Amino acid sequence: METLRIGMLGFGTVGRGVADLLLNKQELLAQRTGMKLRLVRIATRTPERDRGLRLGNTEVTGDLHRVVDADDLDVVVELIGGIIPARDLVGRAMETRKHVVTANKALIAEFGAELFAMANAHGVQLSFEAAVAGAVPVIKALRESMAGNRIDLIYGILNGTCNYILTEMRLKKLPFHQVLADAQAKGFAEADPSFDVDGIDAAHKLAILSAIAFRTHLDFSRISLEGIRHIADVDIQWAEQMDYRIKLLALARLQEGLLEFAVRPVMVPRQSMVAAVEGVHNAVFVRGDFAGTTMYHGRGAGERPTASAVVADLVDLARDLRSGGKGRLPPLGVPVHHLRTLPIQNAAQRHGTFYLRLAVADRPGVLAEVSAILARHGISLDAVHQEGRSHVEAVPLIMVTHETTEERIALAMGEIETLESVRETPRTIRIESGLA
Repeated sequence: METLRIGMLGFGTVGRGVADLLLNKQELLAQRTGMKLRLVRIATRTPERDRGLRLGNTEVTGDLHRVVDADDLDVVVELIGGIIPARDLVGRAMETRKHVVTANKALIAEFGAELFAMANAHGVQLSFEAAVAGAVPVIKALRESMAGNRIDLIYGILNGTCNYILTEMRLKKLPFHQVLADAQAKGFAEADPSFDVDGIDAAHKLAILSAIAFRTHLDFSRISLEGIRHIADVDIQWAEQMDYRIKLLALARLQEGLLEFAVRPVMVPRQSMVAAVEGVHNAVFVRGDFAGTTMYHGRGAGERPTASAVVADLVDLARDLRSGGKGRLPPLGVPVHHLRTLPIQNAAQRHGTFYLRLAVADRPGVLAEVSAILARHGISLDAVHQEGRSHVEAVPLIMVTHETTEERIALAMGEIETLESVRETPRTIRIESGLA
């Protein structure tokens, strides 16, 4: 039986899962591919650490180039993460005619075009199912199952850390900073959580999914980006009272040739399917002209889910090599010359309804001041909630608008913030009511 010889860069949480799966499912994988999938070598900065696995004949080394420059390997699995040194190592592996499987969403989102061109030039494959939503096979679904559809909307919960934080804030009625500390203690959030809570991780994933869904060039820089740091427990509570839930939503919507492209906290109806995605889970919704709306849901990170997606790419590679079908499927679903650049909707074109929260002085006339500014910007109100008399310096003023534009909201909030009666930066959250 032929053998697919595998080298791995990185032996952290996901690397351990990949090694575990490859070493303990050899017979199953051989039956499904017609090839032996052999883990030959692992390169890690901590080769001496015990991972609790029986590695057998698998070599563990501290020299990364023992993998990328080796002549006894067919494929390199990159699990280091980040850009440096992953970008150079992946490039070197492809230069030495090795296929690459990666779980590195930042690398694909920011340098995918360059790396896909390298893979094509050297006649190798670059696979990345594990880069988005862990065990959820949404890239395969977009490239293959939805290949006959014209897709106009893709959205979802793409960061389990943020979803966990927002879920816990709601269930336990705790502030952001306290739930974040709990998530860090449980290993759901990094010591520096910026990549997750500022929306960057979700934006990397959205860039990849959108490139496949809309046949566009990868362009992470064009995503409108807002994280969840400013979401307060009072916002969570008001959302509940109004029959909504707050989610960090990644959304790409194609309307009349313009692309709405954003990662931001939104309020969604409590009865919607997206509102029901809780804890560390991910979910992606795709709307096609023939398939309608389909949903892909599961654990979006962690040792086993991500390892499952990595090995799925290795299985596809083994099948392709055995059948002579190498390169049958372009990385983004279509050849590069069919990719395009879509214009992005500007703020004046993005319509919606909005939740507004102000902290204002508790005195007569404040609501009239605020309403006058909103009226000047053509914004009408659907609902107003104002706390009663208070002994504290500022009280919350909650408003929900009728449909307006993001541009009008931004201009009005900028003017409202200058009022002497407004004691904190106004907060706005878009309401998305038309989702599954």
